[in-house]
Amino acid sequence: MDSTETRQEIVVGVDPRGGWQPAVAWGAEEAQLRRLQLRLALSVPPRGDTRYADDSPHHRRLEEDGRRTLTEAISWAQARSPEAEVTGSLLDGFPGRQLALLSREVRMVVLGTRRLRRVEEILSSGSVVVPVTAQAGCPVVVVGDGDEVGQDPPYLVVGVDGSEASGAALALAFEEADLRRCALHAIAVWQPPVFTLSSGDTLFHDERRHLSGTLAGWREKYPDVELRPEVRIGSPVEVLAEAGERALGMVVGRRGQGGYTGMKVGSVVHGLLHRARCPVITVPAP
Repeated sequence: MDSTETRQEIVVGVDPRGGWQPAVAWGAEEAQLRRLQLRLALSVPPRGDTRYADDSPHHRRLEEDGRRTLTEAISWAQARSPEAEVTGSLLDGFPGRQLALLSREVRMVVLGTRRLRRVEEILSSGSVVVPVTAQAGCPVVVVGDGDEVGQDPPYLVVGVDGSEASGAALALAFEEADLRRCALHAIAVWQPPVFTLSSGDTLFHDERRHLSGTLAGWREKYPDVELRPEVRIGSPVEVLAEAGERALGMVVGRRGQGGYTGMKVGSVVHGLLHRARCPVITVPAP
């Protein structure tokens, strides 16, 4: 299902351990803005090795708890966004795998995060953020438990580096800013080369011209979006994280197709998932 015209759902992954409210709130608002259906999905891990013990009772308890949590989350979302059409799905399987599969059929996937340490995100079967972000066929929004709620006037941040993935991120960022009626900060991060025959001033001005040219067509398409382009010097992760301290969200591109076995998200995306204090929206390259 490749056409976004046919993708009529936003999916939110519901964590059965709790803490799902920020992600569900973000997904419900997005579904209402886009007039799309909202599906809350909760995955029950598969049964373990049954050669030595019957874990059916334990699995049934997990399913019952999952249904209760899903029902609670649906009621909570409906109360928060009464205009949104909310449904629920109880999935059988590890959540990362199931949500990555769903991402091929929906407009957007929204996840919460417990900000796992790097060892935990690799070894924990419950970790979903990195695998789904790496493999998804649609944009993935990661909403932290303690993310800042934004400032007035509201704004979004988008990272621009001239790549194909960055172009996809720009498309979504302008769309989001237009829907939310907020400003858009388009930031290119420049790291001065160690060895060069050109002056730093010349290279910096070239970077600014390149950013201006990249944004020219988008200005025309979205004239109502207040655009604030800026070139900053430093580490991309640190610069973007600082720029997004009080943003409604940060949009960045993800290079590569991912696929069901891909696990790499790139150093910038990975760094922002751990460092950013606002929701991080990762957009795969077309």
